[in-house]
Amino acid sequence: MSIDDLFDVKNAYFLGNYQQCIQAAEKIKCKTDTEEEEKSSYVYRSLMAQNKHSLVLSEIPPNTDVISLKCLRRLAQYYSNKNERNNIVMEIDSDVKTSDASNEQFCLLTALIYINESDFENALHLLNNCSSLEGQATMVQVLLKMDRVDLAMKKLKEMQEIDEDATITQLASAWVNTALGKEKLKDAFYTYQELIDKYGGTVSLLVSQASCLIQQEKYEEAEKLLIDAQQKDADNAEVCINLYVVNSYLGKSAESQGRLINQMKHFHPDHPWTTGYCAKEQFFEKLNTESCA
Repeated sequence: MSIDDLFDVKNAYFLGNYQQCIQAAEKIKCKTDTEEEEKSSYVYRSLMAQNKHSLVLSEIPPNTDVISLKCLRRLAQYYSNKNERNNIVMEIDSDVKTSDASNEQFCLLTALIYINESDFENALHLLNNCSSLEGQATMVQVLLKMDRVDLAMKKLKEMQEIDEDATITQLASAWVNTALGKEKLKDAFYTYQELIDKYGGTVSLLVSQASCLIQQEKYEEAEKLLIDAQQKDADNAEVCINLYVVNSYLGKSAESQGRLINQMKHFHPDHPWTTGYCAKEQFFEKLNTESCA
């Protein structure tokens, strides 16, 4: 099976169209175990992106010997069970020392946990073993999180030399341009627009466009995109956060802002934005109590 046989599956996943990814995968009959593992990786990660972790855990047996499936099951456990995260991190710390670093799925899926833990050094160590464009794009994301735009640009150039027109390369280019800011924000916006024109506006693409507009202080235009995204997924974390930012600049009511905050607390209690907001709330409540004492 050539890479083009999984094109629709990968493309839908990269663009954030997770249900389409799953449906495209159902039409493909793989010829080898390796091909089946790659397809399964996108399907199960799409289910996780839809918060269907229990479905992933029910379909992948706990005693599976397939490395990629083991990693996918562990990733679902990590996302769904906050209390087990420390144990899972200790488990992967041990596995990294003994596992085959040439296994692309192991390196990529394990790196995702390290990224969520903000352990970027270990994530980069694993991603450095990935030859796929997705692995390299994930490395670009990590470097941007570390504010190393210079290194992200170098990695992007390597991706462009391999396949400049690939969707994941186009996305990585937009991420880098967004990080560079200023005039590059327009380039990022138009890259997202080209993808929308070609494949349709997913929540991920609309939010990314809105982010470009917010940085250009075009809040009303950003709001329109975010409302469109909200209609597609009302409780999406990035939609709520960006709407909160836009509403702040547009002077929207405290009621609408409070609703967005409550959505984040209810549907995304472990999101960094939510934990940060709650920490500030507790801090100010403590100050208020002390001042009234």
